[in-house]
Amino acid sequence: MINNNISKPLPASAVLKPMSITLLILMFLQGCTWLLTPNVKTALLQLEQGAYKLDPSHTSVIFKVSHLNLSTYVGRFNEMDASLEFDPKNIEKTRLTALVKTASIDVNNQSLEESLTGSSWFDAEKFPEATLRTISVEETETANQFIFNAELTLLGVSKTVALTSTFNGGAYNLLTGYYTLGFTAVGEISRSDFGMDQYIPMVGDTVAIEVYAEFLKQ
Repeated sequence: MINNNISKPLPASAVLKPMSITLLILMFLQGCTWLLTPNVKTALLQLEQGAYKLDPSHTSVIFKVSHLNLSTYVGRFNEMDASLEFDPKNIEKTRLTALVKTASIDVNNQSLEESLTGSSWFDAEKFPEATLRTISVEETETANQFIFNAELTLLGVSKTVALTSTFNGGAYNLLTGYYTLGFTAVGEISRSDFGMDQYIPMVGDTVAIEVYAEFLKQ
């Protein structure tokens, strides 16, 4: 008996047509990716002057501290805000104000986070925010890099800190519809200066701060 249920091979056109459509879609998406990648200008005087607001979804505020002199413990804050008055032609007039919500601390350990937000550490209920505002801006010998001398207020104590800050470049971002500045800042503080002196030296006194951010022109 002849088995009429044996499937016949598909014609070449039936196989090639969906492959061609898939290839065209991939080529289109690749082209869109190229088109959406901004043309970033990096020279300071090419950057646009104006008032800027932080883009929290493209910002990381990280801290690092020595643990038992064996390793570096890394954490971050997940809620922050900042504004920037930027003048590339008169950089000394540039001003930054910023804050982090201390209760948003994230160390990938819920029980430790609850301890850190308590009264023995950040006391987030009494001091819900740590704030920073620039006092002055100094040039360095490195292009686009400046020293932001700023007042940091933590646990109700205000101290002057120095942040090495870099403007990475600027461009119009088609995805957000804003002209955007890339910004990096790094510095160090002594936590004991702010009254946070628990477990020194088992947990280091020096805390490294790193900020990676994008600012949207308003």
